[in-house]
Amino acid sequence: MSSTPDESDPPFRLSQLLYDTRYRSLTIQAITFGLFVALVVWLVHNTLQNLANAGSEVDFGFLFQTAGYEINQRLIDYTPEDTHFRAALVGLLNTLLVAVLGCVAATIIGTLVGILRLSKNWLIAQLMAAYVEIFRNVPVLLWIVFIMAVLTESLPTPNAFRGDDPAATMLLFDGVAVTNRGTYIPEPLFSNSLGNLHLFGSGSLRMDISLDLLALVAVLALSVFAAGKVALRAVKIQNATGTRPRTWPAMLVILVLPTAALLLLLGFHVDAPELRGFNFRDGIHMRTSLIALAMALGLYTSAFIAEIVRGGILAISHGQTEAAASLGLRPGKIMRLVILPQALRVIIPPLISEYLSLTKNTSLAIAVGYMDITGTLGGITMNQTGRALESILLLMLVYLVISLIISAVMNLFNARMKLVEH
Repeated sequence: MSSTPDESDPPFRLSQLLYDTRYRSLTIQAITFGLFVALVVWLVHNTLQNLANAGSEVDFGFLFQTAGYEINQRLIDYTPEDTHFRAALVGLLNTLLVAVLGCVAATIIGTLVGILRLSKNWLIAQLMAAYVEIFRNVPVLLWIVFIMAVLTESLPTPNAFRGDDPAATMLLFDGVAVTNRGTYIPEPLFSNSLGNLHLFGSGSLRMDISLDLLALVAVLALSVFAAGKVALRAVKIQNATGTRPRTWPAMLVILVLPTAALLLLLGFHVDAPELRGFNFRDGIHMRTSLIALAMALGLYTSAFIAEIVRGGILAISHGQTEAAASLGLRPGKIMRLVILPQALRVIIPPLISEYLSLTKNTSLAIAVGYMDITGTLGGITMNQTGRALESILLLMLVYLVISLIISAVMNLFNARMKLVEH
């Protein structure tokens, strides 16, 4: 009986890193990555060395110096005696506020325009096409300045609300005042407030959150969860019997009653704005710069989202519409229940890019005097302290983090929406 020779693999040799196809690609990638890291390290070291030689070492201590300037629109407490860090935090929250308002407006308007562009009514379709072409072919900065000018020149001054026969009147039961200095809306208040929860920090790092807000969010979240359970039960019954039970009365009670009871216990009331002296007092003041910026970014971005929505709808086979119509569904329900849910898988990926573009375009806020993170950290703070490199690096980091968070959230949503093959 003959024995077979030993066929074990030969020992590893360094020459295999270059000549063996199993290792060559990894070797090239490792060398390339090493060269890139070395280049970055050299650039950073050379920059820091040159700054040190010029007597301008990198130092972020300026963030804790007194800011000394006012911010006209803010979501948290701030005074000129606070630090530049606090001013940057206020600017960051202002940036996020505009980004959220703009994304919501752009999504709603863009979806409607995209659907109407496919309308069988020739006039409506052409008007929507004109809307898209006008807004997306003019730079967004011009739209921001133009809308700001229109609001400032066309809206009445606070003085127009004065007198027995005023030239302008308040809206919504005398609760909202729209002026060229901004819009004043009622402020929600609580007679039996639970107070604030101190999260962390002190001084410029202080951060508090309203316990009333936390309670409302918790109750709403539980109500939505319970309503989802009711809807899931209705689906199970429908699958078992073919008949879907009526759920809207239970939904109404679950979503409204707990929240209404909590508001009653907290003594909820509103503080409406009132004209005193030369301006309105009390209430919440939304400055014209904020409204103009959110409107301009929303309208501009909606033109691009409209084309994304239109393309997503056209990507769905027309047979889906015909099949839904054969079941007796009306056109509105066909679009809402059949076409759009499928089109979302095509719409969401390019939609992420539009949200990112809108968020980065908020940096143009300084054109209308709105103090966002660019206007605070990258504007007044940088000019006062002379720390241009540090300010720009922090500004770049802020926008990078915001963009990565938006991408992560939208990618997660997109992953849940995509088709799963079994």
